[in-house]
Amino acid sequence: MKTELRVAAYAVCVRDGEILLARWVDREGRKRWTLPGGGMDHGEEPVATVVREVEEETGYVTEPTVLLGIDSIRRNWLRRLAGPGDWQGLRILYEARIVGGTLRNETGGSTDLAAWHPLDSVTSLDRVELVDIGVQLWRDRPPLGRSRLTDPANG
Repeated sequence: MKTELRVAAYAVCVRDGEILLARWVDREGRKRWTLPGGGMDHGEEPVATVVREVEEETGYVTEPTVLLGIDSIRRNWLRRLAGPGDWQGLRILYEARIVGGTLRNETGGSTDLAAWHPLDSVTSLDRVELVDIGVQLWRDRPPLGRSRLTDPANG
């Protein structure tokens, strides 16, 4: 079985009761809101990754201020030629503040829209689970940076 690891960094940007989200478009064309961020390039530092990805997806320049936590997910997949696989995503989540730039949408990337959303309306959005994990880490600030939403001990 083929194994694959993807490391990514994401930002939780909250100001005036709103959170910055990017709308992700998956391979089937479904659109769901996610935290701005994405995959780390080989040799890149995680902080540089989150700054680069947020600017690509939203137009904003950010400054990460706090490491909120690290989340890990696993998925099994079946690719036509590659056979079965075991994919793991390691997601590093930072709190970040906006220090420059102007809100805009990404073109030619994995997201098509960037917008601020009231925190109290996030649960009504069509979103990926990473949004809930990020909001929970931002609110709770767990000492080990582990989300109670994905902690096996809370299962």
